[in-house]
Amino acid sequence: MGREEIAALIAVLQAQLGRGGENLALGAWHIHFDKKRGAFSFDKCEADGYCEERPSVVALNGEVLDPGGPLFG
Repeated sequence: MGREEIAALIAVLQAQLGRGGENLALGAWHIHFDKKRGAFSFDKCEADGYCEERPSVVALNGEVLDPGGPLFG
């Protein structure tokens, strides 16, 4: 990641903090940057790859590309 992407990540995290209970980054174990998509993925999988939710995906401009959610149920 470059400086622009890091600045965008800070802005995304600040915006998510302002969302209260609907914070898409809350509970994330890993944050990945997908250069091709220009988006951050907030992965909620635990150690050893156990996942109950698909990751939330937020673009550099703050647009929610995928809110994530349960895989089962």
